[in-house]
Amino acid sequence: MANSLISLLPIFHLLVLLGSSVNAYWPPSPGYWPSSKVGSLNFYKGFRNLWGPQHQRMDQNALTIWLDRTSGSGFKSVKPFRSGYFGASIKLQPGYTAGVITSLYLSNNEAHPGFHDEVDIEFLGTTFGKPYTLQTNVYIRGSGDGKIIGREMKFRLWFDPTSDFHHYAILWNPREIIFLVDDIPIRRYPKKSAATFPLRPMWLYGSIWDASSWATENGKYKADYKYQPFTAKYTNFKAIGCTAYSSARCHPLSASPYRSGGLTRKQYQAMRWVQTHNMVYNYCKDYKRDHSLTPECGR
Repeated sequence: MANSLISLLPIFHLLVLLGSSVNAYWPPSPGYWPSSKVGSLNFYKGFRNLWGPQHQRMDQNALTIWLDRTSGSGFKSVKPFRSGYFGASIKLQPGYTAGVITSLYLSNNEAHPGFHDEVDIEFLGTTFGKPYTLQTNVYIRGSGDGKIIGREMKFRLWFDPTSDFHHYAILWNPREIIFLVDDIPIRRYPKKSAATFPLRPMWLYGSIWDASSWATENGKYKADYKYQPFTAKYTNFKAIGCTAYSSARCHPLSASPYRSGGLTRKQYQAMRWVQTHNMVYNYCKDYKRDHSLTPECGR
């Protein structure tokens, strides 16, 4: 019996090592799943086509939008919100997608042209054999118009976003913006001053479009329409919170069990893991930039 146990020890050690190597590339559990607290929204009840209607198709509760040489496509929530949880499960196209942006974002550009706020989740298209980059960004009162003052943080995902649907979300309330991937917080942008935080109502948008001038390796690789159409699939839409028409008693949502907002210790641990292992750009760490324009970086 003792000899049998001894002979099994190398196998046990191998299994431990294999388990450790798998877990090493996956974030720790956040311990809380805000998407499970929010019901899904019927696309036709919550959204309308914004542009490219001939490049949208609904099939078995999944919306497909696509870009070809003639047009891209976009959609917009019916209601504007002043806070809330906004998400969708998205599946991206594999292969050559350089120059193509697939997005889910909040904006009030149509209400405040040239002086708008925006909170972005953008997937930057890529070339064969290279992973997508997920870019998060925050623009405040016109900083995305003309003289751009972006607040980009970029990530490489710990899974293949083309093989299945994954849930991407923005939690926005008067105190903070939290970006989540499959309920794992990847970025928290707190309100440090009224000048550096979006406070006006915004709509939720999704789109696919040609951004060849900058999307892939700063514009090195362009959209190549011999690979058209470029598609993106969206399902499990979530958009709930205080609308622009809600009473003052409407209580903003939180990304954690804490009604007052913030994250739990386990959520912070998961976020730090992602930022340590998967973040590839942080605007506050870019010393070529003028950080007098982003004063929150110095606090």
